[in-house]
Amino acid sequence: MKDVTLKFQDHLTVGEFADRAGVSAPTLRFYEKRGLITSERTSGNQRRYSRAELRRVAFIRTAQKVGLSLDEIASALAELPDARTPNKADWQRLSSRWQDRLNAKIRTLENLRDELTNCIGCGCLSLKSCAIANRYDELAAQGPGPRRLLNT
Repeated sequence: MKDVTLKFQDHLTVGEFADRAGVSAPTLRFYEKRGLITSERTSGNQRRYSRAELRRVAFIRTAQKVGLSLDEIASALAELPDARTPNKADWQRLSSRWQDRLNAKIRTLENLRDELTNCIGCGCLSLKSCAIANRYDELAAQGPGPRRLLNT
């Protein structure tokens, strides 16, 4: 097991920050290039990351994992203050703006998990339940795709 014990400091080197954030150094540079995180430079032009940036990376990784695009993530992060470390109220505002969207995504994932073995209204008519739930592909009138999964 890798020793992740770091001496406590406000700013971390690229390697220390990458280890703590669980991403590679190139990923950090990519996030920085996209304006998602920031670093400071030492007199020797080495990057140093504030510990506060760890929360941004955690947010980025988690948001990506649930399918949000980097553009959506960047837009959300742009609402956080630049002049100071975001506090609980700042993160709460960001969270509250996304609650409806995240709740809808959760419902869609639950439907996918729970209903994929049943007729989902995609038009394939390959399951016995399709003949009852989507007789003659009647759900096509509602639009393309898996109507029973998307209409929630």
